[in-house]
Amino acid sequence: MLENGIKVHFSSMTGFLGEYEATLDAKGRFLLPAGFKKQVSESAAGQFVINRGFEKCLTLYPMNEWQPIFEKISALNDFDPKVREFRRYFLNGATVLELDTAGRLLLPKNLMAHAGLEKDIVLSAASKKIEIWDKIKYQEFFENFSPEAFSSLAQQVMGGGNDNLPSI
Repeated sequence: MLENGIKVHFSSMTGFLGEYEATLDAKGRFLLPAGFKKQVSESAAGQFVINRGFEKCLTLYPMNEWQPIFEKISALNDFDPKVREFRRYFLNGATVLELDTAGRLLLPKNLMAHAGLEKDIVLSAASKKIEIWDKIKYQEFFENFSPEAFSSLAQQVMGGGNDNLPSI
């Protein structure tokens, strides 16, 4: 990609763009799409943390993006019962994954069950992480979300008069 006459590589971006389909094999492995592989920072060193998403999906964090989140959660007040509850739920199932020599990641069976993943999956960019969805559930999510509902959501999230946000 060219910006102001300078060639810019995806790896210089801070975050992910794109949506890719993949297939799980019998062991629960999938090939990390080349489009995402090019966008993973070298500082992640092929290591990721997979975790439950907020919806019925999984969230894949490159290690360099997971570390600050983990540090923030670790610094929360342990004497607050809400902190303990959040920490338990959020960290439950979080697992370190490494790309194998073929460029595949192996999903833990308990996390696959949580997200209802069986064979066909969609990997979707979600800022500095990647969401992993069952293909049918992903399609249903967008089929049930009208352009009008998206417009309203965009106004609520982005249009609140916050001068620090870029216009899109």
